[in-house]
Amino acid sequence: MTAVSPRTDYDDASDVARSLTDPDRFGVVFDRYFSEIHRYVARRLGTDAADDVAAETFLTAFRLRRRFDASRGTVRAWLYGIVTNHVSAYHRQEVRAYRALERAGLDGPADGHADRVAERVDAGAIRRELAGALGELPRGDREVLLLVALGGLSHADVAAALGIPYGTVGSRLNRVRRKLRGLPGVARVIEREERSDG
Repeated sequence: MTAVSPRTDYDDASDVARSLTDPDRFGVVFDRYFSEIHRYVARRLGTDAADDVAAETFLTAFRLRRRFDASRGTVRAWLYGIVTNHVSAYHRQEVRAYRALERAGLDGPADGHADRVAERVDAGAIRRELAGALGELPRGDREVLLLVALGGLSHADVAAALGIPYGTVGSRLNRVRRKLRGLPGVARVIEREERSDG
């Protein structure tokens, strides 16, 4: 993931502010972040849902642009907060997919349904055991882990996106680490995030 520089953050906030009087200006924000948000949703829900959810995210952001407050975080974090709310609408379906993936396994023979379920999560990054465990995590813990693992967000950006204290992000990641200890990929994702968060 490419980190957003402070200069870009300032330009983003300025673009949102300018879009209040010139709505076409919001297109700059859309152009800058749509692909990133779409990739995040695709990894969470699959490419079919990503088209709709990413578009709805930007429609919601456009409608709520007057409420954006740069003192509370970056435009990028604000967009991830909005997309997290939209993904939550798919929450029950997502949990069912994780559980189905766990039952189907990734090593067995492929059938149409198992292939579709495997496409809904990034099978290259989330293995069978992790997928099953993700379905069992409390929603808040799962959101923090997936924003870090799939969205590449820092602690500060996750806190801003979810509207939770910075320390809560670390607490939730620690709780996830304890619950998922020994599962492939989990320790690596959390360690990578902690190194980048400094």
